[in-house]
Amino acid sequence: MSRQYVGRSQSDRKVSVSGELFALTYGALVAQLVKDYETDDEINKQLNKMGYNIGIRLIEDFLARFPDIGRCYDLKSTADILAKQGFKTFLGIVPLVANWNAKGDEFSLILEYNPLCDFVELSEDHPNLLYSNIICGVLRGALEMVQLDVDVWFVQDTLKGDDTTEIRLKLNKRLEDAVPAGED
Repeated sequence: MSRQYVGRSQSDRKVSVSGELFALTYGALVAQLVKDYETDDEINKQLNKMGYNIGIRLIEDFLARFPDIGRCYDLKSTADILAKQGFKTFLGIVPLVANWNAKGDEFSLILEYNPLCDFVELSEDHPNLLYSNIICGVLRGALEMVQLDVDVWFVQDTLKGDDTTEIRLKLNKRLEDAVPAGED
């Protein structure tokens, strides 16, 4: 589990150690959920729920870091910002945006490398566990906060033997800006 840092600058080592700590901490969280819940479906729901709660808060931090990002008027620009800025900022990777459907309301994010999966081997006791399902929840929560109702799910996962990790997003509808009750 130890990594060599020969030839890396001090800042590169800090980022790498920080990423390793994040991956290990996330692994401990998933391990605890495996102990607390009986089925993979229950664990997957909890990871998605946790991700959703993170996403609805993380979007504020993202928009504060990138004040020049205006309102996205189409899903293609939203996908581009997600991949090139969102994933890069919070996970240090830039997934490929691909596999658009004909209507332009569904696409995939292809991750050649998933930093959450460092040091991970899935147990044969959990064949349906979606280890990185928290990412789906984060995307769903963050996009809901910018008025996009989406479904997000895994199509492929390197932990299950696939060459890449593919996350699929489908736009269900644009949400209307709602004014809280009593605040006309």
